[in-house]
Amino acid sequence: MITAEDIRQQTTLPPESPDDGDAGRRQRGMAIASLVPIQKRKSGFRVPSQSGHGSYFVIPDAWDPYCSCEDFETNLAKCKHIYAVEFLLHQDLIPKWRYTNTKVDRPTRGQNWPAYNRAQAYEKEHFVRLLWELCDSVPQPPQSAGRPRLLLSDVVFGIGLKVYSTLSGRRALSSIRDAEAQGLVGRAPSFTSLFRYLEDASITPILKTLVERSALPLRSIETDFAVDSSGFSTSVFDRWFDHSYGRQRRVGKWLKCHLICGVHTNIVTSVEVTPTVTADTIYLEPLVQATARNFDISEVSADKAYLSRKNLRVIDEVGATPFIPFKSKSRSHEAHEVLWNRMFHFYNLHRAEFLAHYHKRSNVETTFSMIKAKFGAAVRTRTPVAQVNEVLAKVLCHNICVLIQSAYELGVGEVFTLSPLGVDA
Repeated sequence: MITAEDIRQQTTLPPESPDDGDAGRRQRGMAIASLVPIQKRKSGFRVPSQSGHGSYFVIPDAWDPYCSCEDFETNLAKCKHIYAVEFLLHQDLIPKWRYTNTKVDRPTRGQNWPAYNRAQAYEKEHFVRLLWELCDSVPQPPQSAGRPRLLLSDVVFGIGLKVYSTLSGRRALSSIRDAEAQGLVGRAPSFTSLFRYLEDASITPILKTLVERSALPLRSIETDFAVDSSGFSTSVFDRWFDHSYGRQRRVGKWLKCHLICGVHTNIVTSVEVTPTVTADTIYLEPLVQATARNFDISEVSADKAYLSRKNLRVIDEVGATPFIPFKSKSRSHEAHEVLWNRMFHFYNLHRAEFLAHYHKRSNVETTFSMIKAKFGAAVRTRTPVAQVNEVLAKVLCHNICVLIQSAYELGVGEVFTLSPLGVDA
């Protein structure tokens, strides 16, 4: 591990040492360019001081370079800071990624079109059976008085089938009645019952648990995961009167879906749905911990919004490697910040290798695209609880479709073997 003291030793000339001339300054400049983050400014570059106090301003002019350090002012010759900036700007001296982004070879997985076609052709038949097997584990709450309630498993099944059909509640009833005729539903719930249960907050943890359980058949395949969030629009608006312009304004409300998915099959292993104004970074911990309960995690990729010492530790504690890019103002810390320093120097010194792992994060964008393209990027319901449940149902339907495709393309068994919710399988 490279510490701040190692950087000072490689880039600083001790006072008792003789001047090592232009060759020494060039060598220390190369070390600065490789180890220290240099910031681009409008008219030059800002190079941090290796003593840890302040920084120097460098103008790398070909004929008349300038640096604000004492060495340049004394000798009026290129100092180590000027050489460091020159190393950044010349592609033949250091890799191009030190100043601009490098194009990384991104492996792609070819599509098995015959298997994909069969999965799509028979998807609905498999979907209905798998959804029934998954919902069959939902327990029925006890009832002491009143009219007999609908089976909660039938209600959750109806919600999933309605969201899968992308139809309104009334038009989706025909599919639910077909399932009743096949013996998959004890009593088909009406569309008003589906809407009433969608507005019930007790359905939310059930749907989240079913999402996690639907990913279990792929735990032998997925070891690398990616985290991100995306929005789902609603038909609800906030309205106010703008006195400055004398007219009424409105802005649409939307939900934010935070999820973690496997990068090979795009299966979602955990999900959280929140209101619009929520930070991404605080949801990495529950998503990773929920996934670690069922999967062996090797690495986790996320964008800069998730960068924090706590998130790096959370990923490291489950035995995985975090691949989260650092921001332009990120710095290495004292020696006790071992994990932060290790990933910071790996990010700066092995950028091409880092990007090869970080590119897996693009699969979480693919996952959101799959969900929205198939089940819609907007929700139909209007109350906050119902909107959250509808988004969770979309994710659940996506997972079942992924299982069907994996069964055809990868030979993964798609039959669930689950005990009732709340009991270990």
